[in-house]
Order: sequence, then structure tokens, then C-alpha cells
Amino acid sequence: MDLGVLRRWWPIVAVALLLTAAALAAGHSTIGASRIPPVADNIPYVPDYPTGEPAPSIPVEPRDVGPPTSGSIPQWILTAAFVVLGLAVLVAIGYALWTVVGGALRRTTRAIPTQRSRRSAEGTAREVMAALDAGLVELDDRSTDPRTAVIACWVRLEEAAEEAGVPRLAGDTSTDLVSRLLRGDPAAGVPAIASADVLDGFAQVYREARYATHTVDERMRDQARAALRRLRGELTSLAATGEGQT
Repeated sequence: MDLGVLRRWWPIVAVALLLTAAALAAGHSTIGASRIPPVADNIPYVPDYPTGEPAPSIPVEPRDVGPPTSGSIPQWILTAAFVVLGLAVLVAIGYALWTVVGGALRRTTRAIPTQRSRRSAEGTAREVMAALDAGLVELDDRSTDPRTAVIACWVRLEEAAEEAGVPRLAGDTSTDLVSRLLRGDPAAGVPAIASADVLDGFAQVYREARYATHTVDERMRDQARAALRRLRGELTSLAATGEGQT
């Protein structure tokens, strides 16, 4: 059974059980009958003579109320049971309303399209340049493994693409996300910041570093560094143009 369905309907089941228990308790409860003392058979007959005085009133003896029978339920237990039952009904109704209203609000929220704020090409270029600078520092460090440095630099570009608002699609290859970052994604409000082919050299080195089984040597590190510097130069001109306009 789905746990979500169980959590949603357990208050109603609890109320039904409480109603059943209250009905059974009311059906088996009895009211103690009052016992009237029997009339004695040997009461002497007293003739009623007319007199001017009013007849004395006959005191009424209190009824002999016997103890409750063994099957009766005290009144306070029934009162407490009905109070608990009423509270349970109120809680169940409130929970059902909260569930229905909350589900409707969640569906309404999901149905509202979110408008992504459009980013400027200059601001996106500066963010990508920061990722490139970090990658170039790692590539310049000869103590790091070239394969690790190349892959880490590409991962930074992917993070920059996601930060810029480029959506990751289900059929994307290992380089599609970063390529859409450079050529822009109008549907996501991401402007184009560079030509798509400027990253071809580094994309080839990245694919080889990620999937090839042979050793990634220093020559591939130099190829990656040259491709990143070429991309950075193109982004630098775009960022400088934006700063000059401001």
C-alpha cells in the first residue's frame, strides 16, 4: 500500500472506528430501574368519616433506588467518549480540508510558468572567464595530473553553464551543455557569448581525457591551455565592450 494514501486516509478510518465503538457502547448500556416498595397486604381498613378538618397529607417515602446493574455504563464514560469522538471528527475534517487545499495549491504552483530573468551577455562572459581563469591555474600547475586537470576545467565550465541558467537536456552529450552556453539559449534567456567552434579544440581534448584509455600527456595539457586562452580572449573583448557601454 502506498504510504501517501495511508497517511491521507488514516484520520477518516480512525473516526469510523470511534463511531463504531460508540455505537456498540450505547447499544450495550442499560438504565437502572427504580424499585418501588411492595404494598403491604395487611393494612387495616380505616373508614373515612366526614370531618371539617383537612385530611393529613401522607408523606411520600423516597424510592429505593437500587445499585446499577452489571451491564450499565457510567454516564461520565459516555460523555467522555462523545467528546473524544467529536474532537476526532473535527480533526479528521480539518485534515481532509488541509490535504485538499494543499494539493490544489501545489498543483496551481506547478502550473504557473516561472519566468527566468534574462541575463546580459557581458555578465555571463565575466562568469565564464572566472571559470576559465581557475582552470588555467590548474592546467599551469605541472604537479597535477593532466587528465585530472582537463576534466576538472571542463566541469567548471558545466557549472558555469548551469549557473547561467542553461538547462541540461536528457539527450545531451558530454559537450552539449557548454556548447549551448557559448552559442546561447534563447528559450532559457541565455545570450550568446562566443562562437561555438572556439571550444572545439578543448572539447576534443576533454573527450579524449575522459574516455580514452591511453595516457594523457603534457602535449594534451598544452592543447587544452591554448584552447582555453583562445576562448578567454574572445570573452575578454565582449566583457570590455559591456564595461565601456556602462
